[in-house]
Amino acid sequence: MNDPIILLVAVGLISIGCQFIAHKIKLPAILPLLLAGIIVGPVTGVIDADALFGDLLFPIVSLSVAIILFEGALTLKVTDLSGHGSMVRNLCTYGALVTWVIASPIAHYGLGMSWQMAFLFGAIVTVTGPTVIVPMLRTVRPSTKVANILRWEGIIIDPVGALLAVLVFEYIISTQNALSHTLMAFTLTISVGVGFGVIFGYLLGFLIRNNLIPHYLINTAALTLMLGAFAGSNLIAHESGLLTVTIMGMWLTNMKKVDVDGIIEFKETLSVLLISGLFILLASRIELSAILNLGWGSIWVLFGILFIARPISVGLSSLGTSLTWQEVALLSWISPRGIVAAAVSALFALKLEALNYAQVDLLVPMVFLVIIGSVVLQSFTSVKVAKFLGMRAPAPHGFLLFGGGEFARLFAKELINQKVTVCLADTNWETISNARMEGIPTYFGNPISDHASRTLDISQFGKVLVMSPYKQLNPLVTYHFEHQIGKGAVYGLNTRENHTLSSHKVSESYAQKLGLFAADVNYGKLASYTAKGGIIKTTRLSDEFTFEDYQQEYAGRLLPLCAIEPKGRVHMYTTSNGVKPKADWRIISLIKAES
Repeated sequence: MNDPIILLVAVGLISIGCQFIAHKIKLPAILPLLLAGIIVGPVTGVIDADALFGDLLFPIVSLSVAIILFEGALTLKVTDLSGHGSMVRNLCTYGALVTWVIASPIAHYGLGMSWQMAFLFGAIVTVTGPTVIVPMLRTVRPSTKVANILRWEGIIIDPVGALLAVLVFEYIISTQNALSHTLMAFTLTISVGVGFGVIFGYLLGFLIRNNLIPHYLINTAALTLMLGAFAGSNLIAHESGLLTVTIMGMWLTNMKKVDVDGIIEFKETLSVLLISGLFILLASRIELSAILNLGWGSIWVLFGILFIARPISVGLSSLGTSLTWQEVALLSWISPRGIVAAAVSALFALKLEALNYAQVDLLVPMVFLVIIGSVVLQSFTSVKVAKFLGMRAPAPHGFLLFGGGEFARLFAKELINQKVTVCLADTNWETISNARMEGIPTYFGNPISDHASRTLDISQFGKVLVMSPYKQLNPLVTYHFEHQIGKGAVYGLNTRENHTLSSHKVSESYAQKLGLFAADVNYGKLASYTAKGGIIKTTRLSDEFTFEDYQQEYAGRLLPLCAIEPKGRVHMYTTSNGVKPKADWRIISLIKAES
């Protein structure tokens, strides 16, 4: 099968299949992607990336890595650092140098690499990367502080590690005045990378903030301008583009009055596609015999990086910070390598092969062994390590209630009585004050504000119930949390208006998110029921007292709100969700007062 179109489509189909499998088994997608790449490459020979793309392979890899880093940098809000910025700074500066200094002699003595090749290898494996960190964080669910540190480190360390690798590479190929040549390359790379990043980041932000780009062109303009900055930076200073796109993304997302949510969503989709395809293509170029020929020394190198270099790097970086030993231990354990290490190693190997450097054939196999070994080992053990250290956050089964009326407070108290995590948010101080006096956890303010994003821990909530009387704010809250938590995670009460004119009705997409509890239930009816003496009550079903018996007992007075499984999972009653409770389930319902 040599048809390029069929091969490219096959890569796409395989990549989406691997992503789906990873989602189901709750492991980073890199595992099935690497396995698939090895199967279609060296095992079966179905795909030959070099023959498929020719000289375009590594330009495509470079541009794809730039897009991935830019998308990751767009998520780096300075406000997220909130007290642990020093740890991130330490990890990405002298922490990276510590890893490099330790990993390099381990590679030299463990594999017999020349010092030049060992230091290049050590520079490449200093990076972790968001492509493997972010999926792992979803599974491990560490504390917010640890998650933010790992996410920031994973994105910032990529251009830092790539820059370090460039400097070592420049030193290797310099035949004379190597030190002065390297220092000049370092100065030029930093200056161009930071300068281009700031200029292009500000330029794009200025254009967006002043509505100088049509809305439908913003994503396209951001992508092309970013790629232009990447290419221009590389043209002036070799391999400075990764630093440029990282600085550009960070500068853009932290500019005031610049909305980048649409760009982030577009780049996330593009990044998933690129990451999936890249891992398959790069893995297809691996020669299994090359990895096997590394011998037992490669295992010692892998263990030295994971169990010596990483703990020492994190330990030294944590000095003077407020991190607990449990947080330091978890940070020491989670350090999988990702796409940047794979791409940079392949790129430099190609260049050194052209210059006939010895032992270059060890570089790519050893880097891929570190990637595979770190991801496999840490994917299967990080959850257990986090549990052992007491650093794993509970599953996000809690409820965020927007609206603090009497019904919402009664419902919140009953959920709390049933051991369900609840937080009630409202902009009205009186309702918040009443809720606090009733022992309900609260957030006073707009739950979609910047303040809420910094102080309200959303990771504990799996569902958001919009039950406020604020008709203009409810849709904003609904769409905000649906984007943040996921589709199907936000439920809202029906609106009171029943307009016959289509021009007066809410949009179909928004109407589908309404219908909490029942189609004819709205804020006014719930307030009326509670004002007239209605109560919220929990009842446990059994084989002798079924749901049908329960309905019959309160015939005409029953409004089921939610059902709770014996294991604690909560199912909300909505117009689109027909819950069928069984024996041992608990039903929370509003029992209307007898008329």
